[in-house]
Amino acid sequence: MARLLGPACRNCRRETVKLMLKGVRCETARCPMEREYRNNPPGMHMWRRGRSSEYAVRLREKQKVKRYYGLMEKQFRRLFAMAERSQENTGIALLRLLERRLDNAVYKAGLAGSRRTGRQAVAHGHFLVNGRRVDRPGYLVKVGDRITVRSREKSQKLIREQIGEDGARQVQTWLQVDIKAPEVVVSALPTRDDVQIPVEEALIVEFCSR
Repeated sequence: MARLLGPACRNCRRETVKLMLKGVRCETARCPMEREYRNNPPGMHMWRRGRSSEYAVRLREKQKVKRYYGLMEKQFRRLFAMAERSQENTGIALLRLLERRLDNAVYKAGLAGSRRTGRQAVAHGHFLVNGRRVDRPGYLVKVGDRITVRSREKSQKLIREQIGEDGARQVQTWLQVDIKAPEVVVSALPTRDDVQIPVEEALIVEFCSR
């Protein structure tokens, strides 16, 4: 499984927006985005950057979404192709597909402190979907799916620790969560309003369709 390596906080500074890549830490004063250079991209020559071209603006929107959901280019292109084949608006369809990823659903339900942690937990086989072990973070959940934690002690302990670290997160309406079990039921498909990052999907579609 390909992984995104390197300092996560540099990605937030490069996109000039909090991508919540470190979970609870991103909501504290320790987040680099809270410091005086938060509006500047990383690098020693950050003050020399001029006005971005139209190509650069569209590229940054695509990179922002990729880093927010933790995707590689091939994974992103596969989801974009699926969105193009759908009957609805391509940009909205793309965001809905991204929200339906299993690692994102686990994070949004509060069973993981960050998407990176959720991705690792899924890949290590700690979750079941409808009673079957799923170890693909990119698995697309659908209405009626029931996400549970494996009954083995290691899995239960890991997820309980994650819930304890971030149990106060507000769960979105398309997920029904029972923290005591713990169990998550997908009651509806995510909408455009469920995307918690400022993004102009039309620019992404223009970039990928050129």
